[in-house]
Amino acid sequence: MSKSDCSKLHIALFPWFAFGHFIPYIHLSNKLAQKGHKVSFLLPKGIQPKLEHLNQYPHLIRFFPLVLSHVDGLPPGAESTSNVPLELQKYLAIALDQTRDQVEVVLKVTKPDMVFCDFGHWIPALARQIGIKSICYEVVSSMPCGLAGRKIAKEMSVDELIQLPPGYPSSKVRIKAEEVAALLFIAEDFGIGLSFQDRIRTCVKESDAIAFRTYREIEGPFCDYVAQRFGKSVLLSGPCLPETQTQQLEDKWANWLNKFEPSSVVFCSFGSQSMLEKDEFQELLLGFELSGLPFLVALKPPQGCLTIEEALPEGFQGRVQGRGLVHGGWVPQELLLRHPSIGCFVNHCGYGTMWESLFSDCQIVLIPEISDQILNTRLMVEELRIAVEVERGKNRQIPKESLSKAIKLVMDKDNEMASLLKRNHAKLKQLLSNRDLQEEYINNFIRDLQNLLK
Repeated sequence: MSKSDCSKLHIALFPWFAFGHFIPYIHLSNKLAQKGHKVSFLLPKGIQPKLEHLNQYPHLIRFFPLVLSHVDGLPPGAESTSNVPLELQKYLAIALDQTRDQVEVVLKVTKPDMVFCDFGHWIPALARQIGIKSICYEVVSSMPCGLAGRKIAKEMSVDELIQLPPGYPSSKVRIKAEEVAALLFIAEDFGIGLSFQDRIRTCVKESDAIAFRTYREIEGPFCDYVAQRFGKSVLLSGPCLPETQTQQLEDKWANWLNKFEPSSVVFCSFGSQSMLEKDEFQELLLGFELSGLPFLVALKPPQGCLTIEEALPEGFQGRVQGRGLVHGGWVPQELLLRHPSIGCFVNHCGYGTMWESLFSDCQIVLIPEISDQILNTRLMVEELRIAVEVERGKNRQIPKESLSKAIKLVMDKDNEMASLLKRNHAKLKQLLSNRDLQEEYINNFIRDLQNLLK
């Protein structure tokens, strides 16, 4: 019997109302329940049916649905970021804060040992009041948390904004001067009377410990820096990705991909949150066309368009017939990445996608948008040296020539840089794919949680 089985825990989870947070929290719940620990999962009422199929241990993982109050400015019925544009998500944060009384009742009735949170900045104080521990469990990398040790304000100069805090472990994993607009988002209001950064910092500073879903092998120095910066324990759960699915790719995808040579197709996906302007969308597609390679692009219709078809560049479909496919709905990203014909993955480098690309055999081309994606990209490109970043033009636009150039570089088998990236990626994947590694991390994570209760 492993040490993690000595005493069973009861853990409550209260993630931010976004599928990019719900899903990592449910993956963690499954890993905890697999070891016999009990989980109480608090979430908006309408989200529960969408997550139930991911609950592998319904006898140990129990959902507690919360009813969201109406908030002026929030689209009617909105319960997650999926149907709330970025600029309106501050109202969703207000809705989250207004569940405090419901959350308090659930915690008092269920009496967990501890509660995990990320955006609920009031959770650590509530947990102390009830007499339980609080853990700030971040679903993004440790790097933004490390940079959050200093205050970001709109009135700061560009030089002040991009300055690294003392002791920060890398001069490469940073925001550049031309990217400060992406950084300034964290100084925007996010709720009533506090900024996005205030919310995260309070959660980090007031909790009993900070936790990340990563491996030391990827982010060790940054995790150590966060521990030192905030003066508290940093626990690592590992990425907690679900076991590899045995399911097969649907025929409509497999039949199309099977027409192409191994490792020859470029796959692009920017996740559920990203919505491009029409001109950006068209320039991107023209970049894939210009590469001359077969491609599968999965993007939402751009702003102002109801369908992908109405947004395509003029004559595009005719020119790429047979070698290019553009899809406007959800795609089985993980299964597609495992298809032998996919050789390159173009993405925004959101944290979940970053892990999926690490566990793939694909060459990686990155086009980050927001601050945490930018930091993830610098880690992949500058520190790990397993990916390339597409060079932006004026006003941070992505010219078709830049995208085509990046794709052609990594897909050129005779290119020295492409070979180096491939070798580095293969070595890292081999290390991370060790089945015992995640097991070791989750056992140590549970042991560390138990030690917090002593």
